[in-house]
Amino acid sequence: MPPFDPELGAVLAHLRRGGPREPVTPDNLRDRQERDAASRPRPTVAELRSDGRFEVAELRVPGPPGAPEVTLVSARPAGVTGPLPLLYYLHGGAMVMGNAWSVLPRVLQEWVLPLGLAVVSAEARLAPRTRYPGALEDCYAGLVWAAGHAAALGADADRIVLGGKSAGGGLAAALALLARDRGGPVPLGQLLLSPMLDDRGSTFSARQLSGRDVWDLTSHATVWRALLGDLHDAGDTPPYAAPARATDLSGLPPAYVEVGSAEMFRDEGVAYANALWRAGGQAELHVWPGAFHGFDGLAPHAALTRDARDSRTRWLRRLLGAPGSS
Repeated sequence: MPPFDPELGAVLAHLRRGGPREPVTPDNLRDRQERDAASRPRPTVAELRSDGRFEVAELRVPGPPGAPEVTLVSARPAGVTGPLPLLYYLHGGAMVMGNAWSVLPRVLQEWVLPLGLAVVSAEARLAPRTRYPGALEDCYAGLVWAAGHAAALGADADRIVLGGKSAGGGLAAALALLARDRGGPVPLGQLLLSPMLDDRGSTFSARQLSGRDVWDLTSHATVWRALLGDLHDAGDTPPYAAPARATDLSGLPPAYVEVGSAEMFRDEGVAYANALWRAGGQAELHVWPGAFHGFDGLAPHAALTRDARDSRTRWLRRLLGAPGSS
């Protein structure tokens, strides 16, 4: 397998001093979800405002037909006038964990403040309580609302970037496909960080790095089965559930695709970027040498993490025509 970056490898070794990580299984999934909900940060609106540096609001907007309202968390730099580009961001958590609040402190510091962006973080229903297409439809309903109420958010409806990490990256890719096919809001770009795109778990990197990365094939199968239910075994997963299955990637917005060379999702991310190029689209692909899945969150001060953050920010600057993009 590819060697880990020395700094990242040391972090991973430290995390594994207590033994290998327990895979997610159907039997322990509920317990893992409860532990995640109890331990994952969920900053309040007051905390996100960070002593007045940001304007933050929690919004309840219409959900998909027949479904509950969708919660959106909206934030922007305080005191900034004029319509701002909008980053519509979707959290990770393998479609079974995570929340819209925990990702915002880093998004606010890394992109919203330096680039002058507005951000909307969407809270989607989790599997297995809500199976496909529930979460995707929640995200689509939130996107349609945000685009239609951009002026009230102080945002520019013509400059919306879809973004997400891991499961959120997969949702962002699926949302771009769904918006294209439904004639919905037209995103300016899609920021796909270690995206979870393929339900099959059959790529070389998935087999090569299962259990050596922070993820494994048992957990992978568990969460996809939780999301898809009977569709997981039917062999005809819709592309809106697993964008790696899409056969037509034409007409999609430019993409930034990032993976690590030592993560299970490496090959599906590389293949997705290649499929975008073959369809005549634009993609900027970064494969960080020696990086495992979620490396930037577990090793925030590593040199490779700093390089990755700089590259994402430069891509956003170029895409948005922000100051300093030359």
